[in-house]
Amino acid sequence: MVLDHIDLDLAPGSLTAIVGASGCGKTTLLRLIAGFENPDAGSITIAGRQVAGATSAVPPHRRSVGYVAQDGALFPHLTVGQNIAYGLPGSARSTAVRNRVTELLETVALDGDYASRRPHQLSGGQQQRVALARALAREPDLMLLDEPFSALDTGLRAATRKAVAGLLTRAGVTTLLVTHDQEEALSIADQVAVMRDGRFTQVGTPQHVYRYPADRFTAEFLGDCITLACTVRAGVADTALGPVRVTAADDGPATLLLRPEQVVATVVSDSGKLDAVGTVIATEFLGHDVLVTIDPTGDAGPIVVRQYSLDPPPVDAKVRIDVLGEGVVFP
Repeated sequence: MVLDHIDLDLAPGSLTAIVGASGCGKTTLLRLIAGFENPDAGSITIAGRQVAGATSAVPPHRRSVGYVAQDGALFPHLTVGQNIAYGLPGSARSTAVRNRVTELLETVALDGDYASRRPHQLSGGQQQRVALARALAREPDLMLLDEPFSALDTGLRAATRKAVAGLLTRAGVTTLLVTHDQEEALSIADQVAVMRDGRFTQVGTPQHVYRYPADRFTAEFLGDCITLACTVRAGVADTALGPVRVTAADDGPATLLLRPEQVVATVVSDSGKLDAVGTVIATEFLGHDVLVTIDPTGDAGPIVVRQYSLDPPPVDAKVRIDVLGEGVVFP
């Protein structure tokens, strides 16, 4: 994958997530930073020191970079303690190294007695924590995480990523996470960079990139969207759901983008005097949430909104449609 015009700054001690579909160039960028590949142009600087350029590159082991792969990549023939001590100066049997291993295990919320276990005796989440401890052992300036939670089941993945993000924050380690999981990126990162075909489409805080996407690809990649034809006049979009305030946009025909949670459907008994009404044509129960498919009045097609699952509007109910916050418009 060719990377094109990649420009990314990481604030010290922050966690940045690069999110994109498989094959878009995320892992290639990580390998360039780690030193496994060299760039044809441009430069890479870590902690104020250039480690790669078009004509020279610092070897991977001298970049002060920690790397945690998707499967943890623990040595199966070594104990947990030996895995963590790998690369530390001195013998794994020395008191100083053993104390350091115990300290690192405690840092990743594992008891010291795990040092004598083998990787196959650990759960997937525990293996990832050991891999993180091994990467932290040399006190790197930058931590690289390459889809580290994708092999875990859903419940364990959420708990492990939250724990790992907390550990890295407390350790003050600048971290770059590569993932294809949008929820993962939005939930734990200080900064999100959305990648498509070797380029960033948008870089910013999770809240800003999600709420104010720069283009339709970014919007749809980060979550579900409601799109409606509209006409913009003086900062207000005229839509089938009524007037909606929008971010800065030129007047004229456009496409309005809303997130499903911005639209609220309330059951009404008399819809005759309401401007924005619709009929519920389907519901999908998801536990905490329910997806409600509504057929609005007018020419707009059905829309899907997300609401709390407690007492949702039933199928065939008439509902009032209210929009929360601003919308985003694209030409």
